[in-house]
Amino acid sequence: MLLQPHEIQPDEVRSLNAEFVDAPLSEVLRWAWDRFGTRAAVGTSFQGAGLVMLHHAVEAGFRFPVFTLDTQLLFPETYELKQKLEQFFGIEIEALVPEQSPEAQAAELGPELWKSRPDTCCTLRKVMPLQRKLENLAVWMTGVRRQQASTREQAQILELYHFDVLRDRYILKLNPMVLWSREQVWEHIRRHQIPYNVLQDRGYRSIGCMPCTRATAGGEDERAGRWTGFDKAECGIHTFLGESI
Repeated sequence: MLLQPHEIQPDEVRSLNAEFVDAPLSEVLRWAWDRFGTRAAVGTSFQGAGLVMLHHAVEAGFRFPVFTLDTQLLFPETYELKQKLEQFFGIEIEALVPEQSPEAQAAELGPELWKSRPDTCCTLRKVMPLQRKLENLAVWMTGVRRQQASTREQAQILELYHFDVLRDRYILKLNPMVLWSREQVWEHIRRHQIPYNVLQDRGYRSIGCMPCTRATAGGEDERAGRWTGFDKAECGIHTFLGESI
C-alpha cells in the first residue's frame, strides 16, 4: 500500500505542480484516481474545501476512501454533519480515534490537557492516529488552502514527504484545493446544496475540537479561532512530516 520510491520522483512532483496550477479540480482528482486508485484517500475535518473535493470525486465516480480524525472532543454539530455527509454522498467515512479515551488521558496526564499542553494533546489525539493511517496509504488528500492562514501560504498542490527515514517510507500529499479562495468554496457548497457545519453560520470559520475553537471576528484569518491564548496555529498534522522534497 505504501508509496514506493520508484513510483514518483521529486522531478515529476515539480513538473506536475506546474501542470496542475491551471488544471480543473476534476482533472487533478482523475490523475490521483487513475494513478493510485484506492491507495489515495481523502482526509477531511468537514471544512468547506474538503466538502467540495468530495463532491467532485463522488460526481466523477472516483471512490476514494474517506477518513476523518475523531478526537472524541468534537462539537455535537460535527458528529451530526458526518452522518449527513455519509447520507448525502452515499459513502462511509472512517473515524480515526486515539488509543486513549479523554478520560484515560486525563487520568494519566491530568484533566483538560488542551489548556496546559495543547501540542501534546494534539499529538495524542490527532497526529498519532493519522500517522498510523498513513502507513497504509500512498496518497493523503487534503483540503488545505493557502488563504486559510499564514502557516499555509507555501503549500503546494503536490508535496512528496519522506516521513519515515529509518524505514525509507514516503507519502504523497495532494492538496488539490490549495489555490481556491474561501468565496469559491462556499459558492460551490451553496450552489450544490452540500450539507455543511451549522457552526459556520455562527461565525466559526475553522472548526476543530470543541474546547479549542471559538468564533472569529471580521478581519481575522480563518484559523484565528483555534487555540486562543497560545502561540499555535496548527494541530501538527500538516507539519509533523518534516520538509517536503
